[in-house]
Amino acid sequence: MSLEERIQKDLVTAMKAKDEKALRAIRSIKSAILLYKTSGSGVELNEEAEIKMLQKMVKQRKESLSIYEQQGRAELAQTEKEEIEVIEQYLPKQLSPEDIEALLKDIIAELGATSMKDMGKVMAAANQKFAGQAEGAVVSGIVKRLLA
Repeated sequence: MSLEERIQKDLVTAMKAKDEKALRAIRSIKSAILLYKTSGSGVELNEEAEIKMLQKMVKQRKESLSIYEQQGRAELAQTEKEEIEVIEQYLPKQLSPEDIEALLKDIIAELGATSMKDMGKVMAAANQKFAGQAEGAVVSGIVKRLLA
């Protein structure tokens, strides 16, 4: 089942349940899918693009969340938290920092990386391997620590 089909099914379910939290997030995902499809880029919405789109949505909400928390806007911060929880349900299961570190050690050994000069190669391989299962900032931090 594609993301679009899953979103449509979940939208109906949320409407029937009158779940406002889920409705807000699911409608925003549906809107993002529609924008992507009508962007005129000619690129099909495949699984990789879906994951990137959802990750971008989560990242935007996390940034908004931190701003709202800094400004003491608890009600808006709560809205962002709720939407993040719903959107993350559509992303692949996230790897733990320990799992990321173990896999990165394998990648570093495989590439023969020894210094920070090799960080670009390691990050490229890691981004390909983790494909939506880990945030880039977390991976980057662990790579820096391992190559230092």
